[in-house]
Amino acid sequence: MTTRRFALTFLATTPFWLAACSKEETGSAPAASRIDTAQAFDTLAAEAKGFTAGALMSAQTVYVLFDPQCPHCSHLWEASLPLHTKLKFVWAPVALLGPKSLPQGAALMQAANPVEAMGAHEKSILAGQGGTAASASIPADIEAAIKANTLLLDRLGAESVPYIVARNATSGQVVARAGSMDTPALAEFLGLARP
Repeated sequence: MTTRRFALTFLATTPFWLAACSKEETGSAPAASRIDTAQAFDTLAAEAKGFTAGALMSAQTVYVLFDPQCPHCSHLWEASLPLHTKLKFVWAPVALLGPKSLPQGAALMQAANPVEAMGAHEKSILAGQGGTAASASIPADIEAAIKANTLLLDRLGAESVPYIVARNATSGQVVARAGSMDTPALAEFLGLARP
């Protein structure tokens, strides 16, 4: 068995206590530019660039910073699908995990139907097939947006993806956390009744 196949098999069979992908390099934003959790939602609403999935007219928005190469992000995408009738999700790609992250994030952002493209991409990642084929030629504005999202992730103090920021529907408080979770846990985190 090749090392790559072993790694993918390991990821597929590992319990979700290891439910996030970490940065290759650790770089910290200066303390002055750090985003406090209480300000995270408003900052992402103003600055994050991505695509919207789910109930576009929902009053509750959930921001997810994700790396296209992260299998835990793929699991979170799958877990979010049953909540798409209730919530608006904004999926903002970052480039943390390797050379495919930026081109794949750009391909998803530029897709005619980003939700459909994301679904196909995440199924490919979970199947160990590497995700969407993407061009190395990326428009400057899309590249800048993904790099800005990556800087936002760092400014939030996040060490891994997926990174979720929302207002809890019950408490109204801004909630943030790194890592994937199943649908019932995601609903509870967001202040919804468990599906």
